[in-house]
Amino acid sequence: MKLHEALNMDINRVNREIENIVKFDPDLPRSSIVAKSVLELVRSGGKRLRPVMVLVGARFGSKSLGRKQWQLAAAAEFIHAASLIHDDVIDRSDLRRGQPAMHLKTGVSSAVHIGNYMSLRIVELLSQYSSEQERYVHDLSSLASTQLCIGEYQQMTHAFNYDQTLEEYLEKSRNKTAQLMATCLRTGALSSGCDTHTADLLYEFGECLGLHFQIQDDLKDFTQDAATLGKPAGSDLRHGQVTLPVMYALQEPSLSPMIRSIGPDSSETDIEQVLEAIRQCGALKKTEEFSRTFLDRAQAIIQQLSSYPAHEDLKVLLKYFSAA
Repeated sequence: MKLHEALNMDINRVNREIENIVKFDPDLPRSSIVAKSVLELVRSGGKRLRPVMVLVGARFGSKSLGRKQWQLAAAAEFIHAASLIHDDVIDRSDLRRGQPAMHLKTGVSSAVHIGNYMSLRIVELLSQYSSEQERYVHDLSSLASTQLCIGEYQQMTHAFNYDQTLEEYLEKSRNKTAQLMATCLRTGALSSGCDTHTADLLYEFGECLGLHFQIQDDLKDFTQDAATLGKPAGSDLRHGQVTLPVMYALQEPSLSPMIRSIGPDSSETDIEQVLEAIRQCGALKKTEEFSRTFLDRAQAIIQQLSSYPAHEDLKVLLKYFSAA
């Protein structure tokens, strides 16, 4: 069963709202390369995790789901999709969901502008919710996008930095992944009249899921093949991303010099040797154990919110992320 089915959500309505962001933009011709590229991107698939998390958060409030909540859900996916365009350009990734990345289809300059349009279109769309009482919308429309950019910059800054600390790794992971997921839950909750304390607990829950999600994504770079990933296996190491499995492997005195020798000009043979050494040294098991601590914290938060019927939805999310 798919996640939206387990949560009894109309994913088709989410998809329609996402497409409507483009279709109802009076300044964007439907025949333009921007409109066509954005619609192709949003129709290419995706788990729709972030829209789902907005709607789950909204179920904790006193108001029923309305147009605002569906628009916020669509906005969350738009922000995420825009970040993927920029990520692929920065990381020089040729594949996205097993298909050529947008910058290969449109050119780098056009792809960057399309990503910029998507980010700023959300700011424009959600400016209608600009009263002080709805200040939380700013967190989704502007703050979340800012943190995504900061996360990408932190990743670039730490390229091939084998002295990166755990705190720096987690901060980057929060900015790149966890903060948007957490904001989705909190924004959805506040939009439906939820109290601040509960919304903050939902934020923490989302952050825990997001950190687990990012760490698991980093693990997959070592455990899955290119066909499954939709991009070349080992891409993180090739691009100098020092992820948690690498950090644990660096603690092995016999492996540290080999790993530290990898740089921008390393051969494929050298990279494959390091990848295999990391797979064999126990670093992946340590990474998995650390990742699970965030799920334990998420489970504890569910217990704190057990008085809400919607806490059952959090159980569904936790189960989904546990299996991801």
